[in-house]
Amino acid sequence: MSSSDATKKLGKKELRSLFLRSFSTSHAWHFERQQHMAFCWSMIPAIKKLYDRPEDRIAAYQRHLEFYNCHTTMQPLIGGIVCAMEEENANNEEFDTSSISSMKVALMGPLAGIGDSLIGGTLRIIATGIAGGLCMAGSPFGPLLFLLIFNAVNIALRCLGVKYGYGLGENIISKVSDPSTMQKLTCALSIVGLMVIGGMIATNVAITTPIAFDISGTAFSLQDTLDSIFPKLLPVAAFGILYALNKKGVNVLAQIIAIMVLGVALGAVGILG
Repeated sequence: MSSSDATKKLGKKELRSLFLRSFSTSHAWHFERQQHMAFCWSMIPAIKKLYDRPEDRIAAYQRHLEFYNCHTTMQPLIGGIVCAMEEENANNEEFDTSSISSMKVALMGPLAGIGDSLIGGTLRIIATGIAGGLCMAGSPFGPLLFLLIFNAVNIALRCLGVKYGYGLGENIISKVSDPSTMQKLTCALSIVGLMVIGGMIATNVAITTPIAFDISGTAFSLQDTLDSIFPKLLPVAAFGILYALNKKGVNVLAQIIAIMVLGVALGAVGILG
């Protein structure tokens, strides 16, 4: 917490910096924590304004260097909410900082889906359709029209995201100022985050086995049997193993290499499909 008794408050300067820095969301990306460096960088002006003590700033930086991945257009909305929560943390000794991470986890998945559908699947197609006629006619205004339509909406959504995200964050905090309510909210957001991760495992992790037996003239498929007992059991098991390795501090790059080697080897001998 800040050592000063004065109430810490973010101003237009910090929120404007959040908006401008949000354009770098995917510029620093890697396989372990994905967009976390860019998110943390966008939060630096707010963190410097809210916290005076170095240890408080370091703790805030560490919070925002955790895993983060969302559609870039939606990042200012999450950033605005997080700024309001950091502001409350700077002014309230009883604030539970784990709720900040839980809020981010709960919002990442749903907002990423909205961003992909709205921006990538709708806006981009509409802008292409409008500008396509000019492009096919060889007009240089076709690409310019596409960029104008796409970026006008994109930038407007980012701007509104910062404004209403920050306001929404303030409203959320005012309604959950009671410590017991905050604990319940944190628990609920953690559950939502785990549900999102579970859905990602089921849809994005593809592990099957072609192993089959002939028992007394009856075909027996191991994959069908596993699916009848616990659908997506193999992806969940693989995730559990990787989670255990992460908890033990095993290097992520080593895990990636091991996945590649085992995938090829087990596929070659017919254990994995």
